[in-house]
Amino acid sequence: MKPLLTLALKSAWNRRYTLGLTMIAVALSVTLLLGIERLRHDAHEGFAQSVSGTDLVVGPRSSPIQLLLYAVFHLGEATNNMEWSSVQAIARNPAVAWVIPLSLGDSHKGFPVLATNEDYFKYFHYGDHHPLEVAQGKPFHDLYDAVLGAEVASRLHYKLGDTIVLSHGMSGTHLTDHADKPFHVVGILARTGTPVDRTVHISLAAMEAIHIDWQGGAPIPGFAIPPQLASKFDLTPKTVTAMLVGLHSRIQVFALQREIASFDAEPLMAILPGVALDQLWDLMGVAERVLLAVSGLVVAVSLAGLVAVVLAGLNERRRELAILRSVGAGPWHLVFLLTLEGAAVTIAGVVVGTVLLTVLAAILGPWAELRYGVVVHAALPGLEELKLLGLVVVVGTLASLLPGLRAYRMALADGLTPRV
Repeated sequence: MKPLLTLALKSAWNRRYTLGLTMIAVALSVTLLLGIERLRHDAHEGFAQSVSGTDLVVGPRSSPIQLLLYAVFHLGEATNNMEWSSVQAIARNPAVAWVIPLSLGDSHKGFPVLATNEDYFKYFHYGDHHPLEVAQGKPFHDLYDAVLGAEVASRLHYKLGDTIVLSHGMSGTHLTDHADKPFHVVGILARTGTPVDRTVHISLAAMEAIHIDWQGGAPIPGFAIPPQLASKFDLTPKTVTAMLVGLHSRIQVFALQREIASFDAEPLMAILPGVALDQLWDLMGVAERVLLAVSGLVVAVSLAGLVAVVLAGLNERRRELAILRSVGAGPWHLVFLLTLEGAAVTIAGVVVGTVLLTVLAAILGPWAELRYGVVVHAALPGLEELKLLGLVVVVGTLASLLPGLRAYRMALADGLTPRV
């Protein structure tokens, strides 16, 4: 058996360019398959860790997924706001331990601006109940103070004391700047791997101040209030986008949810973040399955190419196989050797594809986090990924049986007889 394996390895080495290209095709298809699975898993994990310890997210009545996206992930825009009086009424409920009002709508160089209060730094948690930490500086205190997420500071190269100008609106190329009321960077948050990193934080009073001389989403023509005089006005917010609610006991969550759903002052809704996130994944499940199916087809095509290459080479190797049989190799030895050859190419492609994905994740991971907010880990394959890799190896090995069975049917005389 050992001499046969040596001969088989030498034969494969003589065809190293053809088999190498086939192995590269398998490796690229495996990289695509694992990449989609890794991206899906890391996206699920990142979204799930974006907020923890929050029992309810409250906002104007709309879709639960829409409320979750703009309140927690700062994606999209709210169709309506909720009254400040409603925030105060919910905060006074005996079941409520704390509330964090959120006001969105402005941006800074593509990053969302979130107006909130000091309770945000006290009660907001992410991941496994990790609190926010200020890596540099301090939370906002004065009217025009801004606290930056780690990604905002890193990508825009901001440091403490820098001056920034906010823009009205969250998307588009022709946004109006609040140039008359600049902000000063007083704090930079530690990196969290959540939408907090991509957010500029200001106070609710500051959000009112920069819009005090605006009406209908635009500056009032011929009327401007200097920044130093804005603080003389009542800067209590009239409306907010949404609010996060924490309860004294989670047993009361459904009772409060029903109470908010029947709120008399205005139509509101309260969602459980985990339940809404499950609904989001159910919605995205079809797209995920389609992507996995496409990547699976790519793997199947690459393995079919492997079989085609080995089959096409049989005619050129007829004499070689006949010589192997003449020196004692039986038909099943040929089946074993050709199947082993295909399995070896498949395994090599799986290993190279896994290494390639790890390298790409290490290189492109920071870019994906900065650009799309998805943290892609350069880690060893997990259990689900190992199952996919094992499936690829099994399918590749089974597919390699076809050339082996074809060689089995070749007679010794067929290989030694010259073809006319």
